Amino acid sequence: MSASENWALFKALLPGWQDSYMERLNRQYIAILTSNRSAHDKFWAIEKRIQQDRKSPGVILEMSRSKMEQNLIALINDKVISLGDLKDFSDELQEKIASLIDLE
Repeated sequence: MSASENWALFKALLPGWQDSYMERLNRQYIAILTSNRSAHDKFWAIEKRIQQDRKSPGVILEMSRSKMEQNLIALINDKVISLGDLKDFSDELQEKIASLIDLE
């Protein structure tokens, strides 16, 4: 698989990965909203979480071919995806990402 094919695959898979991640976030928000906390506490807890979560690569990424590897590492580090989610990418890319993650 070529670099351009890896890039095309990344662009195709990212929306689904982000949607799944945001679904997890929504379930966490629901848990906060249905807790026994006061309405005031719930509101500010949700506001704080959304401010934090909106910076996650699972929510927003700067899309460029040159940042793809950094983005994949960030997605893995934030537990948006796992190394297993890279199974359809080139062996070379998978090995590179795995080695870089081990260094962090």
